[in-house]
Amino acid sequence: MTATVTPFPLRGSSQVGFDRAELTRILDLYGRMVAAGHWKDYAIQLGRDAAVFAAFRRAAERPEFRVEKRPSLRNRQGMWALVNEAGAVLKRGHELGPVLAPVERRLMKLVED
Repeated sequence: MTATVTPFPLRGSSQVGFDRAELTRILDLYGRMVAAGHWKDYAIQLGRDAAVFAAFRRAAERPEFRVEKRPSLRNRQGMWALVNEAGAVLKRGHELGPVLAPVERRLMKLVED
């Protein structure tokens, strides 16, 4: 009897994901936007090329913002991108904080009203 060993695919090689610090930063912003009454739902998509966090005003529409992590762009424009509802890239960079800044500024305006 011959035993067949099938190697378990490594997480790093098969899909891109968010690490704990990145996801904490994104979910913190999401929670503040929910508390302000602006966002209602979110979705996370993990793929071979990118990890995407999408925030929705209502569950049945396109996401208002998407935060995309594309490690293949790390040495070029930066692996982080903030994409609006129409698909236009609003901000791109090497660090997550500055990429989330436009949404955080919007949150400040919501609190001031």
